[in-house]
Amino acid sequence: MQPLRVVIVHRDQPTRLVDTIDAFRAQDVPVTITIVDNGSVVPPPVEAADVAVVLAGGNLGFGPAANIGYRAFLADQDAGEWVVLAPHDALPAPTCLSRMLSVLAEQPRAGLACADVGDGATPVLDPYFGGILAPARVAEGWEPAGHPHGTLMFARRACLDEVGIFDERYFAYCEEADLALRARSAGWESGLVRGAMVTNPHISSTSAAIDYLQLRNTLLLVREHSGRYHAFIRLCIALWHLASGVVVPARRGPYWDLEGRLRALLDFLHGRFGPPPAHLLVRRPPRRG
Repeated sequence: MQPLRVVIVHRDQPTRLVDTIDAFRAQDVPVTITIVDNGSVVPPPVEAADVAVVLAGGNLGFGPAANIGYRAFLADQDAGEWVVLAPHDALPAPTCLSRMLSVLAEQPRAGLACADVGDGATPVLDPYFGGILAPARVAEGWEPAGHPHGTLMFARRACLDEVGIFDERYFAYCEEADLALRARSAGWESGLVRGAMVTNPHISSTSAAIDYLQLRNTLLLVREHSGRYHAFIRLCIALWHLASGVVVPARRGPYWDLEGRLRALLDFLHGRFGPPPAHLLVRRPPRRG
C-alpha cells in the first residue's frame, strides 16, 4: 500500500510533537510525515527517514503553514490521492486513518473529511454565524458536514487541484470552513467519519488571540460567502455580544477578551487580515482580585 502523506503543523511543542508522530507511526496503514515548523524557538528534534522537516521561518499561522505541506503534496504526483493535515498535538487512535480511508472509498464526491473527536457534534455552517456545531445524526461511518475541523483533516488531491488551498487571510480559525464552501460550490462534499477517533487535548494560543481570530475571521467568512448584508447583521450581533459581556461577565465565553474583540471588529472593518496583532499572542499573567 502506498504511504499516506501526513502534514503536521508545529510550533514550540516538541514533546507533544513527538507523541503525535508516534501516534501516526502506530497507524495500521503506512504513512510519510512532513512537519512544517512555524517558527519554533528550537527546531523540532526529529531525525528519521520517514519524517521531513520544513522550516517556515516564522509563525505564519496554521493555514499558511499547512499550505506549505499542501503545495509539496500537490507537486508530487506520486504522493497518492489523499493528504492528511493535523496540528502538533493530535493523537489519532491506531485505526483512525484506515477507518477514514475505508469510508472515503465509498464517497467518490468527498473532497474534504475529518476524524471524530468524540464530542457528539457535527460542524455545520450558518449564513450569519459561520461555523457552528449541531448534534450528530449518525453513530458510525460517513456523516455529511458543513466543513471539516482541523484536528485531523483529509483532503483529496482532485479537490485541492480544482478549488485551491487555504485562504491565507485567515491565519488560523475558519480556514477549513472557507475551503469547504469553495469545494461545495465546485460540487465536492465535506463530511465527518464517525468512529475514526482522534483527540486534541491542548490549546496553545492565548485567549486574546483566539477570540480575535474567531471573531474577525467569522466576519470575513460570512462576508465572502453570504454577502455584505449577512456580514452587517453578524457585526451587529458581535457588538451586542461585546456589550453584553462587558455588562454581564457571566455571559462571556471561555476565550472572551475585550481587547481581542475590539481589535477584531476594527481590523475587519479596515480590511486588515493575516496575523493578529503580535501582543495578542503573548500570554498575560492572571489577573488578581
